[in-house]
Amino acid sequence: MDSQPGATPYSAPAGCPMHEERQTSLYGPEFASDPHRVYDAFRANGPASPIELAPGVEATLVVQHEAALRVLQNPALFARDSRRWTALREGRVPLDSPVLPMMAYRPNCLFTDGAEHLRLRKAVTESLGRLNFSRLSRDVERIGDYLIDQFIERGSADLLGEYAKLLPLLLFNQLFGCPGDIGDRLTRSMSAIFDGEDVLRANDELTECLMELVALKRRQPGEDITSWLIQHPAGLRDEELKDQLVMLMGAGVEPERNLIANALLLLLSGDTPGPGSERRGSGMLVEDALDDVLWNNPPIANYATHYPVQDIELDGVTLKAGTPVLISFAAANSDPALTDARQTLSKGAHLAWGAGPHVCPAKSPAQLIALTAIEKILNTVPDLALAVHPSGVEWRPGPFHRALVALPVRFSPTPARGSGTAVRTPATPTAQPAGQASPAPAAPAATPHHHAAHAQKKSKGWWSSFLDVFRV
Repeated sequence: MDSQPGATPYSAPAGCPMHEERQTSLYGPEFASDPHRVYDAFRANGPASPIELAPGVEATLVVQHEAALRVLQNPALFARDSRRWTALREGRVPLDSPVLPMMAYRPNCLFTDGAEHLRLRKAVTESLGRLNFSRLSRDVERIGDYLIDQFIERGSADLLGEYAKLLPLLLFNQLFGCPGDIGDRLTRSMSAIFDGEDVLRANDELTECLMELVALKRRQPGEDITSWLIQHPAGLRDEELKDQLVMLMGAGVEPERNLIANALLLLLSGDTPGPGSERRGSGMLVEDALDDVLWNNPPIANYATHYPVQDIELDGVTLKAGTPVLISFAAANSDPALTDARQTLSKGAHLAWGAGPHVCPAKSPAQLIALTAIEKILNTVPDLALAVHPSGVEWRPGPFHRALVALPVRFSPTPARGSGTAVRTPATPTAQPAGQASPAPAAPAATPHHHAAHAQKKSKGWWSSFLDVFRV
């Protein structure tokens, strides 16, 4: 690892599994392939470990459960405002770093403290509290039907790229009250940011389209989160409104798609990575699969960045003031110190939703969305099966998430039910094990109407195409 000037290079002690590999980066394929091996090595040397989040971006990762709670529940010593980040202020963090969109300060309730945090969080939680869960469930089902109709005739699909990724994006357009053009741009820019594609341009586009949405909703309010935030007594300014929406979208879309996809992988593979799991063939419930993922494979594995307000000793590890301290939810949940306690802990005692004053305010709707989305695909496509061995799935590198690259599946081709026929797209190749032919039948030949519909969707984007089918 290339260290920043003035930093002390980390060296694992002799006998540690990391001694030879000096594994401190959280962004490479080695970490993505087996993160718990890395967490175990870190944990063997204390409650927290120096890491590199991206080239030139150093931080400390808290990997023990009790230590994680001490950081999460002590805002007086551990602030969330990233303007305290010394290395960033001093120009020692590359401004084009892929982790900055997740770490740079925005005036929203994720990056604020004290009274300002309470003001912004109250606006967010009370706006989310106005969601009608029956309507939310119906919206998820309707979007799920629409997406399934895009691939159900093929007999194969990538449930990550064609379902789990798109469903939250389209749902948030609905929840925010986006018209077609703004929703298309919002979907495109958020997808690019999460996938690390031209992040600076995508961030600019995201800002532009959300400011347009705020201006529109000030003129024409509706029954949506954007309008409710505008109407809230906190009196949020346009910039504040935009940044609460960025926070809601960022904290909702990436974790939601990973929660859906990771639970589907568990259900379809019969994997049992954690205690108490049942195989799907033995009647594993969707709720149990979601709980298993949140304990053992949380969608956001490492985040909740804090900045010590002064030098702090954490069980023998010095956390320097103004340096990023991240919580490893995945490592804290798998802490061996919890092995005995987990038998008596409630299902929701994991840290996947965080803890303390910044605990996730959208826990209930997020679980409902995932549950409904998974039940929709399993009930609509009952013979759904993995197209690769569970050990052959690839995990997307990155320091924050636990995310699949793809989730290839096969099933019996079925005629579309009509919800998405206006914009059905050509078949997308599905990954198969090396040396094996695809078990799925070939896609039907494209018709002139099919080509015209594909061109229409490409020019319009997913959200406006959805609106053409469902006028919402």
